[in-house]
This record gives sequence, structure tokens and C-alpha cells, in this order.
Amino acid sequence: MNPDLLFRTLAFAGYFIILAIIGWRAYQRTTDIEDFILGGRRIGSWVAALSAGASDMSGWLMMGLPGLAYASGFESIWLALGLLVGTWLNWRLLARRLRVFSQAYGNALTLPEFLANRFQDHGGWLRILAALFILIFFLLYTSAGLVAGGKLFEAVFGLPYVWAVAAGTLAILLYTSLGGFLAVAWTDVFQGLLMAAALIVVPLVALGQLGGPAAALTQLQAFNPALLDPFTAGDGQPLGFIAILSLAAWGLGYFGQPHILARFQAIRAPEAVPQARRIAVGWSLLTMTGAILTGLVGVLLLDSPLLGDEREKVFIHLVNLLFHPLVAGILLAAILAAIMSTADSQLLVTSATFTEDIYRRLLARKATPGQLVIAGRLAVVAVAILAFLLALDPQAHVLDLVAQAWAGFGATFGPVLLVAVYWSGMTWRGALAGMLTGGLVVIAWPPLLGDLFALYELVPGFLLSLIAIWLVSRHGGGPRRELAAEFDLIARGL
Repeated sequence: MNPDLLFRTLAFAGYFIILAIIGWRAYQRTTDIEDFILGGRRIGSWVAALSAGASDMSGWLMMGLPGLAYASGFESIWLALGLLVGTWLNWRLLARRLRVFSQAYGNALTLPEFLANRFQDHGGWLRILAALFILIFFLLYTSAGLVAGGKLFEAVFGLPYVWAVAAGTLAILLYTSLGGFLAVAWTDVFQGLLMAAALIVVPLVALGQLGGPAAALTQLQAFNPALLDPFTAGDGQPLGFIAILSLAAWGLGYFGQPHILARFQAIRAPEAVPQARRIAVGWSLLTMTGAILTGLVGVLLLDSPLLGDEREKVFIHLVNLLFHPLVAGILLAAILAAIMSTADSQLLVTSATFTEDIYRRLLARKATPGQLVIAGRLAVVAVAILAFLLALDPQAHVLDLVAQAWAGFGATFGPVLLVAVYWSGMTWRGALAGMLTGGLVVIAWPPLLGDLFALYELVPGFLLSLIAIWLVSRHGGGPRRELAAEFDLIARGL
């Protein structure tokens, strides 16, 4: 075997052994469906924060964002800034309230269940619609992670793309189906720390090769001054207001991401939220700064320019150029960590939604706790297979796939959840109208109006969803008096 390939294999094998041990330990502590879906609501601030951050960033942090910085320079700062502000606002506005309200309304384990309990949706329309949107958008989102994993295995081990995607899928299935939420959360901590270390080490070593930050800036200025101007694209064209708004508006998506919001529901107590918020924001600032620096130094250190989807491999190329194969293997495992920490969370939330909101409510109302856990594990496998089939296109761009799914969740659930935990006057019809409006606008905007208005579909979807919630709630009869009173009683406890 080639020595370089041997060292990489050893590094990846060690990584998988650690994940398997964590998964087995979590399996031993998973006894019922609440453990499987939310870890018994007992995770601490550090685990909640790092797990939320790692499951949030996905492969785009190690591939998509460095690729964007490589191609467009400081234009990528608008995206990072929007995400940083969105992270802070999500923890500040939604985390504590969702933790309290989700437990107060029938100990809801999933977002569809919370919405159904919050509005006493006895007909089940809210629950079913929310579950369907989660299943659809998470299939797309999870496939993005598998595409990133396939590209990684293809680049590191020379595997054919299909086999590379299959290898990544099997690795994620190993511990997610066994250990449920605890396995996902605990592995996320390990993976989040590995991602942060890699995004510190790689740009620092690269800057040392270039003679330090000042020398690197001078070289970038000489190479292409447009890369250092946040108001200019990489090709020298000025960025318009719509382009900047579309990048920064990614931060709106945080309010509706079920795999991130599950950490809010699972944190051990509302009082643990402020510390978790500080940790999460600090981790996001550190890792996104490192990702942007990685793309910029790649412009100067790589001899041949990267074109098309090869730009998303700038981190891989730099690692192979700068480090010993064993160290390179460890650093490349950070990409896998980014991919797996998101894909496992998405698989788990999708499984939870199917098990709690479809299987338990519609197909097996008398299922035992053990049967529900088995159903959840089987659902993880089924969703992974479907996502694998969607990921078989090797030309798919990670950032594009993530952008579509991120907008879908942000517009479908973000406005509904924000209003649901702040306004007692919201009705179930308002929630239904908000979800439908946000989801359909995100789906319809690119093909119908994308060419005319080059605006990220999350923006119109989010705003129109808010308007629909307000109009239908105010003019659709208003909430029942007892529901508003129950909401006010819970809110006073905050």
C-alpha cells in the first residue's frame, strides 16, 4: 500500500473507532423514545452548544465556505456575518422559550408535536404538514452531506464516487441508529473540537509559509485586489444590495432548523442557555474565520487554479500540500467530522418525526417504548438510503444543496416557531398558513421569480410567512380564550 494512503487510512480508522465507542456507550444509556430523540433532556451547556454548532455547520464549513472565499474573497464575509448574528439571535430569542414551552405543552419531543400541542390541533393537519416538510427538506439536506462525504472519500482514497458516498453513509448509520440523540450529541462535541482545531491549524501553518498575515495581504492585493474588497465580487464586479442581503440573510434560517432546535429542547435546564449561547457564538466565530482564511491562503499557495466544484476541495489540497500524511489524515478527518455531525443530526430528527408524528400517531398508537425505539432505528436506515440515492450526482454543489434546504426550513418553521413562543394571539390556522406560505414560496421562488429578482428565496419566504401568520390569526376568528390563557400562564414563568 502507498505510504501516504496507509497513514490516511490509520487516521480515519482511529476516528471511526472513537465514534463507535461513543455510539456503543450511548446505546447502553438509551432505554426509551425520549432518550432516543432528546437524550432525556439532560445535556449540559457545553454539549448543547458544541453539538448545535457542529450539527449546524456541516460539510459546507470545511468545503463550501472555503470554496466561496477562494473564489470571491471577502465577499464571503457577508455570509459568515449573517450566520454569526443568526446564531446569537437564535440562542437569545428562541432557545430558552422553546425549551420551556416544548416541555410545558405535553413534553413534546418533536417540532410537529410541539405545534400540535401548542394549538390543540386535534385534526392533525399541523402535525402532518410539519412532518412532511421535515421529511422533504431533510432528504435534500442530508443528501448534501453525503455528496460532501463522497467527494472527501473520492479525493482521499481514490474511491469511485458511488462507493465513496456509500462508505460515508454506512459510517454515519453505524452510531446514529444505535445510540440515538446521546450518540449524536456526544460525537458532535468530539467532532466540533476537531473541526475547530483543523480550521486553526491549517490557516496558521499556511500563513507561516507566506511570511505572516501582513505578507499574505500584500500578496493577495497584488494578485487580485477584488478579493480584499467585501463590496466587490471575485471577478471585480461590484456587489449590489440584493447580493449582500442574500448572503447575510442566511442568518434568518437558524430559527427553523429542526436539527439545531432539538439541542434547545434537550438542554438540561433553561438556566443553562446563556452559557451555551456564549460557547456557541465563540465556536462559530472561530471556525468561520478559519474557513475564510483557508480559502484566501489557498489562492496564494496552490499552483494551479481550482475551477468549478474543485474549489470546494481547497482545504483538502492545502492539507495535502502542507502536512505529513498522518497529520493530513487527522485534519482531513475534520471534514468528515463536519459532514457526519450534521448528517447524523438530520437523520435522527427525520427518524424522530417519522416515529412520533407518523408511525406512532397514525399507524401504531399502542406501540410500546421498545417498539418505538426499533421503529426509530429502522427509520434512520430508510432515510439514509433515500438520501444516498439523491446524492449519486457527483456534479452536485454542496453549498447549493445546503442553500435550498436551509431556506426551506428557515421559511417554513422559523416564523411559525418565533411567533408561537411570543404571541398568545396566534391560531392554528395562522400556523398552518405560515408553514404553507413559507415552504411554497421557497419552492416556487427560484423557477418563477429567481431570474427577475436575484434574491435568496429565504428572504421572501420568511417575510411572507410572517405576514400570513398575522393576517390569518387576526382575521380568522382569533385563538380560543383558554388557549391564550394557558400561553400567558406559561410565559409568566419565564
